[in-house]
Amino acid sequence: MKRRTFMKSVVAGSAAGGAMAARGISKAPDSLPNFLFMIADDLTYRAIRAIDSQEVHTPNLDRLVKNGCAFTHCFQQGSWTGAVCIASRMMLLTGLTTFRAEPTGPSPRCDFTALWGQTFQNAGYHTYVAGKWHLDPTMLQRCFEEMGPIGLGMFESGPEAYHRPAPGDDWTPWDENLKGHWIHTKLWENAAEDEIHHSCRVWADCAIDHLLHKVPGLNQPFFMYIGFNEPHDPRQSPKEFVEMFPGDKIEIPPNYLPEFPFDNGFLKGRDEQLAPFPRTREAVQLHRSEYYAIIAYLDSQVGRILDALERSGKTENTYVIFTADHGLAVGQHGLMGKQNMFDHSIRIPYLISGPGIPKGKKVTHLTYQHSTFATTCELAGIPVPSSVEFPSLAGIIKSERPAPHDAVFCRYQDFQRAVRTRDYKLIVYPFVRKTQLFDLNKDPWEITNLAEESSLQPVRQELVQRLLHFQEELGDKLDLEHPTKPKPVEE
Repeated sequence: MKRRTFMKSVVAGSAAGGAMAARGISKAPDSLPNFLFMIADDLTYRAIRAIDSQEVHTPNLDRLVKNGCAFTHCFQQGSWTGAVCIASRMMLLTGLTTFRAEPTGPSPRCDFTALWGQTFQNAGYHTYVAGKWHLDPTMLQRCFEEMGPIGLGMFESGPEAYHRPAPGDDWTPWDENLKGHWIHTKLWENAAEDEIHHSCRVWADCAIDHLLHKVPGLNQPFFMYIGFNEPHDPRQSPKEFVEMFPGDKIEIPPNYLPEFPFDNGFLKGRDEQLAPFPRTREAVQLHRSEYYAIIAYLDSQVGRILDALERSGKTENTYVIFTADHGLAVGQHGLMGKQNMFDHSIRIPYLISGPGIPKGKKVTHLTYQHSTFATTCELAGIPVPSSVEFPSLAGIIKSERPAPHDAVFCRYQDFQRAVRTRDYKLIVYPFVRKTQLFDLNKDPWEITNLAEESSLQPVRQELVQRLLHFQEELGDKLDLEHPTKPKPVEE
């Protein structure tokens, strides 16, 4: 099977090429910019070399940092489900805050009448999507005029990919027979011949094909959404990338623990089964080495897309945004997943470049990734729908506005709540009556719990009040003093 045929049929897509013509749009004004949006899965904020790590290898993401603006304190607002990516992407797509974005939320605004891609399509943009979606298919169809192949929310592999390392463990990330990220055409489309391609390269190929073959023929601006499954497990990469990060050379993070000290509401969840209990240094090195390898491979594919954008001649009038839905622990605090309130899981990279964006700028204000909806509308000159709650970041990129938030809120189901300022973080675990307080300036790895420190009781009380204010503002009905314990929601 030819590669282009394969790319177009991994999962059935759809095109509605006549939709714009039907609306009578013949040519877009030169002033309308294009948008290339790329979102990774499970990529923590420390995973870009130019921002916060010397272990990873990300020359192409570093290129985005150099050529644009990097938000160093960007967060996601939490999740009502174990699949944190679903909640994060729902907030991204709707611009609604966490409790109003939740499908069973308390607000009638939860009808999602204004969706991100749909808003751009209605403004005259050609909208295109390929890669991971993991949301309702009806919303997908409303947002995008044209679809490439749409991937699964998560690629499953055999049991060998989990609870590693273990005696007899011979699982190798480059073994294409283990499926997972190694997509087999027979599996996807019942083809007579079996071709094997890594999902990361498939999504990149789709973006490149669209940039080089579709975009030049458009008479309107484009809005492109590329969803990567990487670096989500099973963390599989070509052998040359795995060999870049020998496990015994990987540093153990300063906040390493063999086990998390108490029940956080998800210690037996799926993500926490990736490595044995207690966590050994060997296990942490293994998982972090494979995490770095798939990040490096993701970076190489982002580089191919950026090169294609340059060849298309559209770079000067295109905003490029790269981010992630959430971070990941990968051995920090005795945890493997993202179902927690530590910065490694709620803080994510956020990079933007394009016309009028200062080069090499780093914004340290507290922001939410879900502000992307409003930000792109403002950059395009499109009215922000009244339902969108997260504010635009366009003004602070150009230093025209003050910081939008002096604190951010995050939740994990009803098991955890957090409020974070630039200086401190308070985490509350209502069902086990535990509280953590961290001095983020002195303790950026969140190691020393100061919740009982007498000199910090005023800080603790101030953050508790701030948390209660957030609950009222956002519509959080959880009673922190007398909670009703729910059943964990895995998906």
